[in-house]
Amino acid sequence: MRTTTDEAPQSQAPSRGLAAVLDVATASHLRAVALLLGFALIAFLPGFFQIPPVDRDEARFAQATKQMLERHEYIDIRFQDEVRYKKPVGIYWLQVAAVKTGEALGVRDAQTTIWLYRLPSLLGAIGAVLMTYWAALAFVGRRTALLAGLMMASSILLGVEARLAKTDAVLLFMSVTAMGALARIYLASRRAPDVRVGWRLPALMWTAMAGGMLIKGPLVLMFVGLTIATLGIADRSVRWVRSVRPLTGFLWMLLLVAPWFIAIVAKSGDNFFVQSVGDDMLAKVTSGQEAHGAPPGYYLLLFWITFWPGSVLAGLAAPTIWKARREPGARFLLAWLIPSWIVFEAVMTKLPHYVLPLYPAIAILIAGIVEKNGLWRNRWIEHGTVGWFLFPGAIAVAVPVVFFIMSRDLGLVAWPFAAAAAILGLFAWWLFDADGPERALLRGMMASVFIAITVYAITFPMLPSLFPSEIVAREVRAKGCEAPQLASTYTYQEPSLVFLLGTETKFTDGPGAAEFLHGGTCRFALVDPRSERAFVQRANALGVRFTLGNRIEGFNVSNGKRFAMALFYSVAP
Repeated sequence: MRTTTDEAPQSQAPSRGLAAVLDVATASHLRAVALLLGFALIAFLPGFFQIPPVDRDEARFAQATKQMLERHEYIDIRFQDEVRYKKPVGIYWLQVAAVKTGEALGVRDAQTTIWLYRLPSLLGAIGAVLMTYWAALAFVGRRTALLAGLMMASSILLGVEARLAKTDAVLLFMSVTAMGALARIYLASRRAPDVRVGWRLPALMWTAMAGGMLIKGPLVLMFVGLTIATLGIADRSVRWVRSVRPLTGFLWMLLLVAPWFIAIVAKSGDNFFVQSVGDDMLAKVTSGQEAHGAPPGYYLLLFWITFWPGSVLAGLAAPTIWKARREPGARFLLAWLIPSWIVFEAVMTKLPHYVLPLYPAIAILIAGIVEKNGLWRNRWIEHGTVGWFLFPGAIAVAVPVVFFIMSRDLGLVAWPFAAAAAILGLFAWWLFDADGPERALLRGMMASVFIAITVYAITFPMLPSLFPSEIVAREVRAKGCEAPQLASTYTYQEPSLVFLLGTETKFTDGPGAAEFLHGGTCRFALVDPRSERAFVQRANALGVRFTLGNRIEGFNVSNGKRFAMALFYSVAP
């Protein structure tokens, strides 16, 4: 793989359609960035404002941030009365800034407006796309770097994370920034070993690492450390590491992260490290935490969906990438990818987003092989390009089925967009040999946009039963109480309920819900069918006057179970 920023040779065939857009954007960095920014917004915004709070991680992060705003306490992290020390404070500070900005701009009910909490993730995802382009320029030409950035913007996993108020999109931004700076330092040292690298790249790298530390702890250190160690073994030399400014850089990183760590330790003692390191990080290594255990190979299987549409070309690109493994650029990208991937596969707890910071390396590798026309021409592996059609085709079939199951409706409004995704996927596969991999990949990217519109902008918002907490909150607010309070039986104790209806939301049993209603007016009890009898008996014993509101049915996506509960509310004597 080339390690210069010269332009890749253009194809002799005249560009048309989507490829012509690349021709225009490749004319300058400004145009390339404009295309990436526009495409990222088109890919990430469908559904961003409409989808209600998603359980469980998003709602937990958002509620912890909301409690910071309520308590004016920006060091300690809590969910209701429990400390939440699994992750550092960075994402909460970013979400606080987003909500405060929304309040200043006059956004109504800003503290319960979930899209404000998602803004850091959206900006992190867009930043990660742009930084993938910047990082790729250290290895390949502008057109190829642009293709790598578009590949990230259209990937299914990043599209999910851009819409969730949690850490992973921002961590990706910090990680690709740090790795892009490290790549430039490494490649400069390979080209001119005696030339000393300036301070800007090391400063950028260590600052991004500090940001990553404040977002999700030491993961970014692992990416950088394993890459340096692998390159040292492969090159049999680590002399170039001096250009990273390891001592001054590490001290600078400590200077940036230490104030909050000192403050939280002063407030919590060793409780923060017990929870974040012991109960969270180390527990994930040795056991499948929260039922998320999986065997090695899990990420490899998921990769074909989570990195779609770029993943379709991975098999065809892999042989050429391996042949180029001794070239400095390919060596760095493989050192970024392989060791950390092995670690994630070995760790017992597995969630799809854990490997997201490694995807930019894959995007750059695949884009480089596509632009060099270096894909392996193997008929059996080329059959895998049908994946461009199978995935959107499966979405097109699943959408009416889900609509019918959830709402006895066929979801006709979603059909044109699902059909457009399937048709683009079909053309990407069918015309792969005739039009080449770049045009096929671009069609797959457009199919990804139509999938996003189908799923996030139409299907999810039109199926409110997927978000029972939103239904409950709407029913409660319809009663006109200024400060309603809610208790829910243990059958449904999702964080989204706390976020939407207040930090004082209580989880209890049937008799406890009756006692809660006995505490005053404007109180509501969400009671499951098994607890209703005990609730009514206790309420009658206490002399509680209550009224049955609507019975609410839905589907709890967190545990995959049907949701059916009755909403009772107290009546003034």
